[in-house]
Amino acid sequence: MQNGFLHHSRLEVYRAPQGALTVLSRVRLRLRAEGDIKISAAVLRLWIDGSEAAIPMQAIQLDACVYFEAYAQMPETPGLVWYYFILELQDGRVLNYGGKSGWGGLYVHEPPGYQITVYSKDFETPRWFREGIIYQIFPDRFKKSGTSNYGIEYHQSLGRRVRVHEDWTELPEYMPVQGETDYKPDDFFCGNLQGILESLAYFKRFGVTCLYLNPVFESASNHRYDTADYLKVDPILGSNASLKALCTKAKEFGIRVILDGVFSHTGADSRYFNKYSRYKEQGAFESPSSPYRSWFYFGENFEHGYRSWWGFPELPEVDEHAQSYIEFVMEGENSLINFWAEHGIAGWRLDVADELPDAFICGLRTHLKALNRDNVLLGEVWEDATTKVAYGKLREYALGNALDCVMNYPLRTAIADFLLMKSDAAELNESLQKQRERYPKPFYYAAMNMLSTHDTVRMLSVLSGAPDRDALTRIEQADVILSSEALERGKQLFVLAAALQMALPGVPSIYYGDEAGLTGMADPFNRRTYPWGREDTSLQNIYSRLAGARNISAALSRGFCRMGALSEDVFAVLRYTSGCLDAFGCEAKEERALLLINRSSKHQALCFAPKLLNEGPDASVPVSLKGLWRDVLFEDTLFIEDDELTIEAAPLSARLLIYERME
Repeated sequence: MQNGFLHHSRLEVYRAPQGALTVLSRVRLRLRAEGDIKISAAVLRLWIDGSEAAIPMQAIQLDACVYFEAYAQMPETPGLVWYYFILELQDGRVLNYGGKSGWGGLYVHEPPGYQITVYSKDFETPRWFREGIIYQIFPDRFKKSGTSNYGIEYHQSLGRRVRVHEDWTELPEYMPVQGETDYKPDDFFCGNLQGILESLAYFKRFGVTCLYLNPVFESASNHRYDTADYLKVDPILGSNASLKALCTKAKEFGIRVILDGVFSHTGADSRYFNKYSRYKEQGAFESPSSPYRSWFYFGENFEHGYRSWWGFPELPEVDEHAQSYIEFVMEGENSLINFWAEHGIAGWRLDVADELPDAFICGLRTHLKALNRDNVLLGEVWEDATTKVAYGKLREYALGNALDCVMNYPLRTAIADFLLMKSDAAELNESLQKQRERYPKPFYYAAMNMLSTHDTVRMLSVLSGAPDRDALTRIEQADVILSSEALERGKQLFVLAAALQMALPGVPSIYYGDEAGLTGMADPFNRRTYPWGREDTSLQNIYSRLAGARNISAALSRGFCRMGALSEDVFAVLRYTSGCLDAFGCEAKEERALLLINRSSKHQALCFAPKLLNEGPDASVPVSLKGLWRDVLFEDTLFIEDDELTIEAAPLSARLLIYERME
């Protein structure tokens, strides 16, 4: 409490209903008054679509406390609503009460406003995706099958340099070739689609339901973010038929495939730009009469004569407003998304989504869902997706007309900070609850919850105490060696991170090799080859158990959620179904799951009860602990006689308890 006034945006007594709201919803907002300060009037101030609204608040008595209360209707169009409270005191002063999330405070000036995300009533995200597990693959580095050199010879026939690693265990190249000044990612380990297809049974060991492949289209580089041909699989990986075969076979394993869509730029060495004249058809760089000329920006004011992505000359930037480009990607009968849908592709991850116009993303969603409403559209967004501003504009990612979900980088950061003692359990809770408060439920439950990606230092390295990537050169990063002691502690912490990943709402995403103990600093060291024959089997077994629990438990995959700090070092997540329903109102048998994370190096005696986790939209949804529970990781059972659990948490441990039955 601050100076006699209270409001908490994540407690139902102050704000109901909780969280993001659909259009035209009605919300009740309260401010609690205590102490000797006399109020003559209280006003709820709202900002909706850039306009201000003021609603007088009424004093009410509730549980022997005085509250000021008002009801507000959300707008009919999706967007963000902001609110705070204006207090007129009897002594003539005017105070304001506001905050960003959770508890607020008093201000003599305009305070920060609480946010309500308002989204479309018909916003849905694919259930298969929300309830599944992703496995992300950097195709060149996962698995090589066969000995064909066709793809290498193809690129060489076009005059491209291709450096091939003979040893699968080597480090990727990271320095310029002798005599050159710039590093070029033209070294290949020749992982391919057939290798991925042959690993489908392996993926099922970890409950995988979705393969997300980094770019697979023809390209001059090993990362393939410099697309050369959007309608052709890179021949080093295989062929279009190889991708279709993968999708077809994966379906038999209950797995769908989504691809990386790189639509903000192409490669300079592409059939569209054709800077090096490797293709017969004239590219945009070669001639103003090229059919692709309108796709790009040309002019003397650009450093290279054309606009390039972040100044990289090998990545000419695309004009996503160009009608011929829109036709090519989504609107034409033979569009790119139609073409790959016929090959079995179930969705797209949009590279650098913040550099694509909202109209482009919304249009892509419309056409993608018209093909199949179960297609998924995932975006690369590193910040809060509801408040992301790019190019001077507040983006519309989470309102129901654009993305299904985003990559959950804030979650990754919050987990790492907690486990590395940079924040405590209360701060972890604040980070997670704030995101949940702002994200629409369909969006929140579909968020890609990853620990590592191709753009980050691998989480095992982070948790083992790897130095800051930005403080090191590539040469220094290549020389980073983690001691056996640091790596052992890192693995213990990684298990805690993986347990959180599997227990929280959202879609757990495994970056290839994380489950096998792969380490690595920033690009290209985070893109090392999968360690076949050198896997950390103990880590694999733990990941398998966690994923198995996630897959068989409706509580973990689609249940209600309560979470919070039990102490500075202990965090709890309680997932459950209630009344034979899940969090989306779908039928589900009565299930419960409880995760207790102890990050400290000491034993922790814990007393847990659901009432301790009182924040968020599910805090009032009833749940009972009474019954027999099984620990997924410790492989023991315990019986809870009432709704309180007394338990000891070992140092650096995760206890994931799954409800078995009443006794």
